[in-house]
Amino acid sequence: MGPAKVVTLSAILFCQGSMVGCKDDSGQYTCRKCGETIAVDAWVCPHCGAPAPASEEDRAAFQQRELEKILRSGNSIGIHFVEIPAGEFSRGSLRVRITKPFYLGVHEVTQEQYQRVMGENPSEFKGANLPVEQVSWEDAVEFCRELSEKEGKTYRLPTEAEWEYACRAGSTTAYCFGDDASWLGQYAWYGANSGWKTNPVGKKRPNAWGLYDMHGNVWEWCQDWYGDYPSEAVTDPTGPKEGSARVIRGGSWFHDAWYCRSAYRSWRRPSNRNHYLGFRVALVPDE
Repeated sequence: MGPAKVVTLSAILFCQGSMVGCKDDSGQYTCRKCGETIAVDAWVCPHCGAPAPASEEDRAAFQQRELEKILRSGNSIGIHFVEIPAGEFSRGSLRVRITKPFYLGVHEVTQEQYQRVMGENPSEFKGANLPVEQVSWEDAVEFCRELSEKEGKTYRLPTEAEWEYACRAGSTTAYCFGDDASWLGQYAWYGANSGWKTNPVGKKRPNAWGLYDMHGNVWEWCQDWYGDYPSEAVTDPTGPKEGSARVIRGGSWFHDAWYCRSAYRSWRRPSNRNHYLGFRVALVPDE
């Protein structure tokens, strides 16, 4: 058997007269030269090399429909997303500005989702709907890379600033719901209520933007190297340019309430794996 034919997610669209191909009754498009199915964002047919330029308008419309489908029904492995709007939050006395909206996973990546992409489940606490753990930063980045290749979209880890902004969901308090830690058990699995293990995602209350388990369950890897914050207001920060450890956020089933605060940050080596380390993914909107 020869190698699988890879067709990008967005190449199925061009009815540009005799140049490319036309749509059939099933909604697919075929190349006029070789007759193979093609998709919207390929500039050439991936099977025979014939030119296949979709119009920019058609490409944008297709990408928007695909994005709406993911937001409504989840992507190919069942990850659902919410749109995080542009905005600002306070980091002490300084302002952090997020200028571009992005999409963030409603839940931490589950073991079932991870296995469907990576072909393995390294977790200590087994369960399809439990968050995947025992994954390094390097593992999480590889997951994002493979999922991006699979779907023709751009998935990545959130930056530390994006993560905190999304966790706060407009709040200015210690937790997304306020300052009173006695309420944390309504929103998080942490040391006081977890049973000393991870728990299924999405069983506690979400924050104001519909994100679950931003406090507790598993620590979540962020994109950034760990380092001192800048001493002035920043826009779309991505952390230091180099370092030896990556940022983790959110606290976990193993830790007490203090470590689950919206502003609390910690770090681990990029190769480190532990039964309290997991992640969630961001989806970059199409330009």
